[in-house]
Amino acid sequence: MPFLKQHTDQVETPNGSSSATKQEQTSPDVSPAKQQRVTFLSVFLGVVASIGGFMFGYVSGQISGFFAMADFAQRFGEKNSSGEYEFGAARQGTIVGLLPVGCLLGALIAGQLADVLGRRLAISLSALWSCVGIVIEISSQTVWVQFAVGRLVTGCSIGALSVLVPMYQSESSPAIIRGILVSTYQLFITLGIWTSYMVDWGTADMTSSASWRIPNGLGFLWSLILCLGILILPESPRHAYRKGREEEARATIARLAGVDPLHRSVHDQITEIRVKLDEERSSGKASWFEIFTGPRMLYRTLLGVVLQAGQQLTGANFFFYYGTTVFKATGLSDSYVTQIILGTVNVATTIAGLWVVQNVGRRKALIAGAAWMMACFFIYAFVGHYALDSTNPMNTPKAGSALIVFSCLAIAAFATTWGPLVWAVVAELYPSRYRAPCMALATASNWFWNFMISFFTRFITDSIDYFYGFVFAGCCAALIAIVYFFVIETKDRSLEEIDTMYLLHVNPIKSSHWDGSKVPEGVAADSLHEEHAEA
Repeated sequence: MPFLKQHTDQVETPNGSSSATKQEQTSPDVSPAKQQRVTFLSVFLGVVASIGGFMFGYVSGQISGFFAMADFAQRFGEKNSSGEYEFGAARQGTIVGLLPVGCLLGALIAGQLADVLGRRLAISLSALWSCVGIVIEISSQTVWVQFAVGRLVTGCSIGALSVLVPMYQSESSPAIIRGILVSTYQLFITLGIWTSYMVDWGTADMTSSASWRIPNGLGFLWSLILCLGILILPESPRHAYRKGREEEARATIARLAGVDPLHRSVHDQITEIRVKLDEERSSGKASWFEIFTGPRMLYRTLLGVVLQAGQQLTGANFFFYYGTTVFKATGLSDSYVTQIILGTVNVATTIAGLWVVQNVGRRKALIAGAAWMMACFFIYAFVGHYALDSTNPMNTPKAGSALIVFSCLAIAAFATTWGPLVWAVVAELYPSRYRAPCMALATASNWFWNFMISFFTRFITDSIDYFYGFVFAGCCAALIAIVYFFVIETKDRSLEEIDTMYLLHVNPIKSSHWDGSKVPEGVAADSLHEEHAEA
């Protein structure tokens, strides 16, 4: 039975015998998982892999500043009746939107890459591929389509990394810090966005193509750091075990947790992984459609898709993609400075979000964050539509200031909750047998809605202006209900234990109190095996 036996005295060792290490005998009141430590290697793994998030943030954030650069507008914009260069809604939407289209494609193929090449090598090759897109962008002269295609190619790399990095982190990290390490991916996204704002600000006054080519070219540096850095780290222990490399998996778990390879917590994890793998193999080779037909998989697959879509529909990327354009309308003389302010708020509050991930349950944080953002968008919509003078914003300075303040508050809410937590929750949601394709599909939904927002925002705001905030407010209200009724509390639980909770139909509302060391009342001893057999 694949329950996490947190309080048992004996565990199975590699040769089938039972033992307890000397260390555990001297501290019988401390569970094996609690005896694991936060090691330099585990933190280093989380940081290096998260450079994939930095690349994501950097590419996403820089484009907003490009549209305000004179040389970029002269090369790729359209001349209006007054002789000035500008970007129409369709052209701007296409340049911005082809990045998430490429990301969607990359996310869909990333699962197969991860299973065939391994998590580590797939990350390395995906990082290297982004250099191709950067070359296409930098070499663009006056054809805006070429620049847009370059973003499409770069997007394939970013999208693949958005699946591979959280997958690698969740499978490799010790349970005691898994949430915070996976959430480091989101922290690095915010650092990437902030860095892109700073670089854009530094080059904005250049009159040559260096104003946008320098920010573009720096992308090579981040790609090469990740491409080479990930190769010095160990392979995911769960992937290694599935490929028959048990001793490698055992050694990796021990190194990352700072314990001896014979420590009981290592035995526990190896036993859980083996039991789950044996159950999966008893069901035969997995087919792609089993992510919908497997035990409780339709529930989890759809939940992951909805949560990743919800991360976009909270509206945070609206500010990151179009912030420079939006805040020009409030009368600010230097909208780059406003972007830097928003980026700084994003980084600072994401750091605070890591504390939330480690100390507050997933459910409470997601519900509170959605409610907070809903309130901010209601105020944003009412103030922008009824109080701001769009023709001459200087006539309504207080309204403009209110828009900036509540934009910052909305970003703070996102950065402390939905930003980091969704990556952690979705990475924990699936069993190993289906993790790669399910994470690929869920992340693809994130990129699909990323594209929808990036492409159609200009058309929508041109039509209903600040009432657009009501759309995001309504989405946040729906997400509160979805999390409350459908998301299980997974903080500090092993991936195998989380799988068991979903198979047992644990009530999400009461899931934080579920005891993984006991068979729940009314559940037969072989119930889990029977459910797997049905697959």
